[in-house]
Amino acid sequence: QVQLVESGGGLVQPGGSLRLSCAASGSIFSGYPMAWYRQAPGNQRELVATISSNGGITSYADSVKARFTISRDNANNTLYLQMNGLKPEDTAVYYCNSHPLKYDYWGQGTQVSVSS
Repeated sequence: QVQLVESGGGLVQPGGSLRLSCAASGSIFSGYPMAWYRQAPGNQRELVATISSNGGITSYADSVKARFTISRDNANNTLYLQMNGLKPEDTAVYYCNSHPLKYDYWGQGTQVSVSS
């Protein structure tokens, strides 16, 4: 069974930090590259960060580089996104998934709102 459960979002002031978590089923997580995506109102879903299956290679969208850090715990099928220096333009629903997509399935996402 495919499962993706994102958590950790919330309302934060500009410059603040949040840590997102994603609990994934082994069928979508084990031995597979993963990523965080986000979708702001009125916008298409965009790729934020990716991580290789063993965690050794990461990549970031230019808009979040040097502020966000993606990591994974392969023993517990969990993906993380540490977000520092948050900006209002980071406001979006954040989703985790494999990269490239393995299944046509998305979790409910977690809302991140950055506002003073």
